[in-house]
Amino acid sequence: MRRSRRMFEQYQSDNFSPDERYNLAYKRVKRIKGFYVHLLVYILVNAFIISGNYYTNSHEDYSFWSFEVFSTALFWGIGLAAHGLSVFGRNLFFGQNWEEKKIHELMENEKNEKWE
Repeated sequence: MRRSRRMFEQYQSDNFSPDERYNLAYKRVKRIKGFYVHLLVYILVNAFIISGNYYTNSHEDYSFWSFEVFSTALFWGIGLAAHGLSVFGRNLFFGQNWEEKKIHELMENEKNEKWE
């Protein structure tokens, strides 16, 4: 992850030729696409497993809300979250320059509220 993050930060600099920047951007898009495919497969497979367990065992004395039913979704979900963090980085929720944007937004809101 660190290597790809460093590569992405270097991609933004002017030291790379347009071809090199294109290749870095292409690799990043491929990684994002790979994550979305992984997410889609996760949803489809787990929906099939959970619905299959529900319809197969609905007539028996079987608890649908047991660990065995959801264990695949849980452990695979942990792996999917790790994959997402490796693709999108730690700044998934706050992004680059989030603090600066938020400060600017709050200052604008305060300025607008003061004179109303």
